[in-house]
Amino acid sequence: MSERENLRRREVLSGLLFGCGIAAAVIDLFIFHLGLQWHHFYDLSTPRVAITTDGFFHAFSWFITVWGLFLLADVRRRGEVHWPRWAAAVLTGVGFFQLLDGVVNHKILGIHEIRYGVDLLPYDGAWIGGAVIALLAGLFLLYRTARAD
Repeated sequence: MSERENLRRREVLSGLLFGCGIAAAVIDLFIFHLGLQWHHFYDLSTPRVAITTDGFFHAFSWFITVWGLFLLADVRRRGEVHWPRWAAAVLTGVGFFQLLDGVVNHKILGIHEIRYGVDLLPYDGAWIGGAVIALLAGLFLLYRTARAD
């Protein structure tokens, strides 16, 4: 693999990690866990366990966000960042995380729902539908930026 290909892969990985981390930390944790208090990472136990799991989830989400930024800094140090490709990778990461969370955590594992005491269909539709749209848009943009090289 050439140095240029290696940098492109690191650039995309950086964006994916940053996107996943931002989706987890900002969209999910800050809005739904802390702001609206609709759910916690693990709601199948006591409130204390729920808050503790939120703390671990918070730490992990910021870890992958910072990891993505360190990779971005490394790419910048070695050469030029192609910002449209990086932004496309961020959008892909946001969509990927939201889809993973909505399908695996909400539906398959059932460790929490988006919200309790309501008809879940509109919430799940918005969550999973928005994730699919973000993921497909990000992948399309990544494809377009790859063709531009």
